[in-house]
Formats: sequence, structure tokens, C-alpha cells
Amino acid sequence: MESSDAYKPDQIAKIAETVGVTKANSAFLKLITLGILAGAFIAFGAMFYTQTITGSEFGYGPTKLLGGVTFSLGLILVVVAGAELFTGNNLIVIAWADKKVTTQQLLRNWLIVYVGNFIGAAMTALLVDLSGILASNQGAVGQTAINIALAKTSLEPLQAFVRGILCNALVCLAVWLCFSARRVAGKILAIIFPISAFVALGFEHSVANMYFIPLAMMQSEIQITLFDLLANLTWVTLGNVVGGSVFVALVYWLCYLRDD
Repeated sequence: MESSDAYKPDQIAKIAETVGVTKANSAFLKLITLGILAGAFIAFGAMFYTQTITGSEFGYGPTKLLGGVTFSLGLILVVVAGAELFTGNNLIVIAWADKKVTTQQLLRNWLIVYVGNFIGAAMTALLVDLSGILASNQGAVGQTAINIALAKTSLEPLQAFVRGILCNALVCLAVWLCFSARRVAGKILAIIFPISAFVALGFEHSVANMYFIPLAMMQSEIQITLFDLLANLTWVTLGNVVGGSVFVALVYWLCYLRDD
């Protein structure tokens, strides 16, 4: 009978390495398509978050927590339904460190998936803009979306970078915990708390920003430029890479796979 116990950390490391090798060797069409899906999935979580926090009377902390729980939808869809998310794929570094994946394969995966994520998130932002749902609650939902983007583009480079590090440490830990689970329910529970934490704490996720900022740019009265978008994505993406690749993947490789 199959055990229902969670996989142990050393087993998770081997699972993560095997998954990393598979991802690094995936065909272009598969990667770009699943990357687009992941961008859309994260955008769905961002939509849910925006709608949920608009007009909330629960107070600052509880509202952030509630928003974080709803935003978790994005990674749940990525993990359970299946998609390729750039931030989660930073864990491929564990296979790279063990010399099972080349630097070229690693960077190829990241580039294709990153582009796919942007296409999926930005296209979803366009559909949201065209749908008219931003006019909900007398336009309050649209104003919330704009305020989110303005807060993100007003961050100093160091702030964006550090928030990116902290964010993807939690995102990759959520994915890491998913590897430990043997059931769908376990994977969902593994996702909710780390993702709720990074959202509630105000950390920065590059793929989420691929939705939030373009959506605000589509509102004609808001002056958010392409430069603002690129500046934010540059620093947040670099932070995400450090947070996921170094603080999670390399640390666990050092602990569980280096001796092998």
C-alpha cells in the first residue's frame, strides 16, 4: 500500500532535481504554451486578489491576509492544472548545481518561460480591460488595480530587488512543499500559507507584475510608462532569481545532494 506520509526533505531534493531535468529538456512549443498558461493563471489570482481587497472593512492586516489567500489561486492552478512558471522554475538550479542540467539549458528554459509568462499575463490584462469588470463597485475595482500598479512602480530599485528576493524564497518554498505532498489536497494546503505570506507582506512577484502594471497602463488617465514597467520587472526579476535559485535551490542542493 502506498504511504500517505509526506516525502522527507532529502527525497524532495531528488524529486526537485528530476523535475528540473525534465523541464530543462522540454520542447519549445510545450514550454512557451505552458508559460503562457502560467502567466494567465497568475493573472487570475491577481484578479481575484484585486476584487477581494476592494472596499474591505476588515482592517489592514486581515485584508492583506484575505487577499493573500485569494491570490494563492494562481500557483494552485500552475501546480495542479500544470503550467511553467518562471519563478518556480528557479528551482531547476538544483539540477544545474548537480551537473544534470547545463547553463545553456537552464537559461533557455528561463527565457522561453519568462516570455510565455509575460504574454499570458499581459493578454489576460487586456481581456480584463475589455471585459468592463474594472468598473465594478462604481469603479472602485479599477481604482484598486491602478493603486496597486502605482505602488509597485514607485518602489526604489533596492526595495524592488529585496522584495523580489523575499517573494521568490516563499514561492519556491511553496513549490518545494508541493513536492512533499502525495495528494492534491496536500499540494493546495502547501501553497496557501507561503503565498498568502508573500502577498500579505507586500513582496514582489515578477509574473504578477506582468499583469498588474500593464493593466494600469491601459487606463488612459494613468501615466505609467513602458520604462516604469521595464524598470520594475528588471529589479524584481533579479530579486526573484536570487531568492529562488540561491536561497532555496542552492541551499537545499548543498544540504542534500552535494555529497552525492
